[in-house]
Amino acid sequence: MQPLIPPESILPAGDARLIASISETMAEAARRSGPWLVCGPGCAQCCIGPFAITQLDALRLRAGLARLAETDPARAAAVLARARQYVECAAAAWPGNPANGELFHEDALPESMDEVACPVLDPATGVCDLYASRPITCRAFGPVTRVDNGALAACELCYEGASEEEMAACAVEIDPGGIECDLLAELADKGLSGMTIVAWALARSHSIGLPISQ
Repeated sequence: MQPLIPPESILPAGDARLIASISETMAEAARRSGPWLVCGPGCAQCCIGPFAITQLDALRLRAGLARLAETDPARAAAVLARARQYVECAAAAWPGNPANGELFHEDALPESMDEVACPVLDPATGVCDLYASRPITCRAFGPVTRVDNGALAACELCYEGASEEEMAACAVEIDPGGIECDLLAELADKGLSGMTIVAWALARSHSIGLPISQ
């Protein structure tokens, strides 16, 4: 599988700054959480079932798949095959545009996929094959974060026995500087907007040769 687009040309330049900022923020959340945070390699409960991702996430995943195709073509081909199989199974009940994978209603995603693993998860190792290129949702899941209206969100496996006050003391805002919003607005100006899922983002890659605006 030969990538036809250089990975660096796919992503907006500011994405590296976004990832660095979120990595720093989540490291601080982990530091505050200490032993309450039990997430680690091989813990893949959050990798089961579909969830919405942005077009920025989709581009990052495609860039990651392109890089993987350069270093490990067989593994990249396996990821792409799993993504296409996932889409084929979900297509009949897709709550969006089946032509481009745009997702209209996340809460209407097919229940038949609720127990299906993300196609990027290696079924043999339980490890993400595109970990360095994973969506923002994946990067922020686990440690307690502040979401809409100041509510707290965290992995249900973590913070066992912690009080609301103790969790609040560990909480962080994922992107307080609004870097992601700025990048999404930049993409929207270029005609790339809406939500999708991991499988559709990768299945549309067509060996990384599909123009990203389609």
